[in-house]
Amino acid sequence: MDSCVACTDEMFGVDGIVKSGNKKKMSRDMESDIESLYKAVPQLAKTFRIIEKIGQGTFSSVYLGEARMQDGSRGLFALKHLIPTSHPTRIAAELQCLTIAGGRENVMGVEYCFRKEDHAVIVMPYMEHQAIVDIIGTLSFEEVRLYIYHLLKALRHIHQFGIIHRDIKPNNFLYNRKAKKFALVDFGLAQGTADTQIELLKDLVGLSKAPRPVFSERNLNSCSLITTKQETKTQLVRTGELSSRRFPPARRGLATVRNQKSQRGVHHSLTCNCFQTDQVCNVCLSRKQQSAPRAGTPGFRAPEVLIKCPNQGTAIDVWSAGVIFLSLLSGRYPFFKASDDMVALTQIMTIRGSRETARAAKAFGKAVLCSRELPRLDLRVLCETLRGRRPVEEVCKSLDDCRKKRAVETPLLSKSKAKFQKVSQSETLVNDEQGWDTVPEEAYDLLDHLLDLNPMTRITAAKALEHPLFTDF
Repeated sequence: MDSCVACTDEMFGVDGIVKSGNKKKMSRDMESDIESLYKAVPQLAKTFRIIEKIGQGTFSSVYLGEARMQDGSRGLFALKHLIPTSHPTRIAAELQCLTIAGGRENVMGVEYCFRKEDHAVIVMPYMEHQAIVDIIGTLSFEEVRLYIYHLLKALRHIHQFGIIHRDIKPNNFLYNRKAKKFALVDFGLAQGTADTQIELLKDLVGLSKAPRPVFSERNLNSCSLITTKQETKTQLVRTGELSSRRFPPARRGLATVRNQKSQRGVHHSLTCNCFQTDQVCNVCLSRKQQSAPRAGTPGFRAPEVLIKCPNQGTAIDVWSAGVIFLSLLSGRYPFFKASDDMVALTQIMTIRGSRETARAAKAFGKAVLCSRELPRLDLRVLCETLRGRRPVEEVCKSLDDCRKKRAVETPLLSKSKAKFQKVSQSETLVNDEQGWDTVPEEAYDLLDHLLDLNPMTRITAAKALEHPLFTDF
């Protein structure tokens, strides 16, 4: 990108900064941020009046800007200011994704780009939207069906270009409820598939593979709809270590992940004692760390991301869409919440089952061990219970039957009863008016396919759009 203004005064017909009689009162911090942006990229002042900051992320800030168009009308734009430390190739790749794939099929496009030294501002059309967290309790099933359809439509489109978004979540899929418009945004973490059509994504291989410790990852701060940090904790170990470990008696639910590789070269004299503890021993610290792409937002990362699978494809976006669908069907957002990857994996196991998770992990070269078996839950029963459409006793009976059949104890489930009982009768009446009393079986069948633990058999966005749930679309 050259250091030049990407749009000119003549293009917009601007005769100075546009003034508005409805200017909102800004805080001193926001005024300071806007002033700093004007100083960093002075070209902006010639074209835009920055109204306010509307978003703040780890790698960027988003502002609402106003400009006068050629016909004299006022146009609103979203100005994304990337932090100066952003990798140049990363910035250029995001721009290329927006330019090539954006502007259609529910994918946000790009209008202009400004650059001054190490500061870059991407200008996109502004779309008024509502946050899912604010409206999830009032959405009808038909609105949810429309939402997930358009999300899958956007994913199908970018996946055709070989783009893996890697950060699919409601905040990145804008929803204008009144106009029924949708827009997938923020390709700052995107990566390419092996046959990607976005040339610059090919240059990003390795940029997102920051080494991370994978031994005894500690649960520091987590909470969940089903699990708590006192009940579950996870570790990562590699093949060959288990044979040389002295396991202390299991004290709590624990999941362990290891690579399925040859045990040759393992020194059996190096005995590790940190398994199922809150500590990391020197033996584990001395071993070579695993690394794999792990971009994304906690709660929406796919299982293959959580266990550091090096070969990740477009299926991780489909999993994230499945988590969103689960939230919308259950009326609970966010559904998963954990700051530790292994705790997040355990939370997934409480819904999809520990046996099923281990079976899926084995398919892509990992072994998952769990000291407590967690049964797979029925997705319809789970969602309808959380929406108050089923009595708690019915769910607990189903889970108890599963527990007796497998002869395992599930203390995690008893913790959930209190949460289920908080759903009121009034919420049930509202659900009836919104169509939640007639949710078809096809909705939960699609959810099951989206949340397939195995990325190799997980449904694609293109196939999901052909699902019977969307026949009338």
